[in-house]
Amino acid sequence: MLDGLALGVLPDVAAELARRHPLIALVHHPLALECGLTAERAGALRRSERAALAEVREVVVTSPATAKVVASGYRVPANKITVVRPGSDPVSRVARPSNDVPHILSVGAVVPRKGFDVLVSALATLAEVPWRLTIAGDLTRDPNEAAKLEGSILRNRLTGRIETLGAVSSSQLAMLYAEADLFVLASRFEGYGMAYAEALSYGLPVIGTTAGAIPDTIPQGAGLLVPADDPAALAAALRDVIVDTDRRRHLSEGALEAARTLPTWQESAAIFAAALDRLA
Repeated sequence: MLDGLALGVLPDVAAELARRHPLIALVHHPLALECGLTAERAGALRRSERAALAEVREVVVTSPATAKVVASGYRVPANKITVVRPGSDPVSRVARPSNDVPHILSVGAVVPRKGFDVLVSALATLAEVPWRLTIAGDLTRDPNEAAKLEGSILRNRLTGRIETLGAVSSSQLAMLYAEADLFVLASRFEGYGMAYAEALSYGLPVIGTTAGAIPDTIPQGAGLLVPADDPAALAAALRDVIVDTDRRRHLSEGALEAARTLPTWQESAAIFAAALDRLA
């Protein structure tokens, strides 16, 4: 079994291994769909990953949306694709604190694909609305993007309202989910979106985008989804959920209901094991 993030740039290795072993590829994010690539680089990655996937017997993907991308864009027959959504650990219902100023949480590495630039632009238009934002995610993955984020916060005079924590421990992240009032992530693409699923488990209303697999994870009634790269639409959704406490409460209940439909890690493992059994 080879993770697609490595396999996609190693087609020659895949061809050599395939002579001796039946291979399974785990594709959670096609490489060419990363944001910020030049057209030339994206094309090269697509060709490389297509060649590598041609050497495998089966492909495991993390969402129905990614299955469609792999089938249509990478010429993988549908009967060779198995969807295994990542598991979610059940979370005991938490007593959320009563925040005078609604606390927004956003979780993800600070890279172009996560859309933090869009989020800051949207929040900059809501100066008269009470809110504060915490961003938890690696600031070292893309130093240029991290610098752009900090510059945007300063330029829009939001330093006192937006806190960037960098990477945090799992216990600190759990505390952040438990203390927040709503979750937002303006992703330009997600092959699944673990942070979205985690937010549902904590009963957080979710504001996200319609990009990639996000609609597979966030059903109606659990959050509001807007087009990617649309600060105005994102701002409107944020305003709606921030100022309307009843709407927030209803979305929170919807999030908890949606979380109950997410697979556990044991269920995900069983589906994955079945794919291995078929190959054997």
